[in-house]
Amino acid sequence: MLTKADSSVHQSAGYLLWLVRTGRANSRAELQDLTGLARSTVGQRLDALRTAGFLRTDGVHASGGGRPPARLEFNNDHGLVLAADLGATHARVAVFDLVGTALAETAAPLRIADGPDEILSWTSEQFHALLSEAGRDAAEVRGIGVGVPGPVEFNTGVVHQPPIMPGWDGYPIAEHLHTKWRVPVIVDNDANVMAFGEYVTQYPDCPSVVLVKIATGIGAGLVLGGAVYRGIDGGAGDIGHVRVDASSDARCMCGALGCLAALASGTALAQRLPAAGSRDFVELVRAGNPKAVELARQAGRLVGEVLSTVVCLVNPQVLVIAGDLAETQFVAGVREVLYQRALPRATRNLDVVTSDLGDRAGVLGLRAMVVESVYAPAAVDRELERLAAG
Repeated sequence: MLTKADSSVHQSAGYLLWLVRTGRANSRAELQDLTGLARSTVGQRLDALRTAGFLRTDGVHASGGGRPPARLEFNNDHGLVLAADLGATHARVAVFDLVGTALAETAAPLRIADGPDEILSWTSEQFHALLSEAGRDAAEVRGIGVGVPGPVEFNTGVVHQPPIMPGWDGYPIAEHLHTKWRVPVIVDNDANVMAFGEYVTQYPDCPSVVLVKIATGIGAGLVLGGAVYRGIDGGAGDIGHVRVDASSDARCMCGALGCLAALASGTALAQRLPAAGSRDFVELVRAGNPKAVELARQAGRLVGEVLSTVVCLVNPQVLVIAGDLAETQFVAGVREVLYQRALPRATRNLDVVTSDLGDRAGVLGLRAMVVESVYAPAAVDRELERLAAG
């Protein structure tokens, strides 16, 4: 809980906006109380935020008498966010307002293996088309978020050694899109953005959420204490490359033998049946194909084996199973082994669920990540300084 002592070093205009945007304060008096700033100082900073379009006054508070205090609100109309969750074979692209309402959205097949130039050009085309559909202008865009199925150096937006993204290694995705759009760009792993989407929309009060995505590949995203945990080099959650069978001759796309992804991903399972990919395999499971059902259950057990270690290490409150293979038979296999292998202390308060958001989790997470970055206190203060300098 925020107190005066906690907030005494946070007194900038950007911090005042953060207090309002996150619902911690909605009046001048509350801002004074939380920051310890003088009324006149708070007033000056609020004026700067209003002039820049970050803040607005809307309606009034209930009051015991006299002139009612004005209610402060973050200006949700200040701009737009563009989000693109690029998978190995499918993508979802959306235009959002700042509070997460999708103004236009589309899903389409793609081949991430076609390379960065073609895919990112297609992505920009989709952004322009959706802006037109929403009746909005590119000048309103405040930031862009992109999710990709590979390891990302978050601070630079560069993909490093992605097993299922040939031609993308070392490619500066953020720089490419920033050059075209001239706004901040965030790039992150697809499992991370999905995990954050689940957290902000479904489990905002949950201290720890783990999401595992099972599709063309396998990966996990971890949200701990309200923030995505990426590890020192963006490699956290890369569970698809944990070896689960030392005797297996199944070669993973990373080059190793016996990886979880080589045995339990949608791609691996589809190769064992007349199926073109993970979505075709899922259709066979839904149709009750006996071999497909057994393969799904077996794959779930393998994933459950790895997740039992994750659960013992992290002790999350919620484990979300997402992606093409998040079907009944697969989930049953995960649960079977997870609860057998993990210690009772690590699972007694664990909820294992499937995603209610489906493939929208990624774009919802990207929207939230962009807003958190673009409207962070330091970023807002820099923008106010730029505007003041003319």
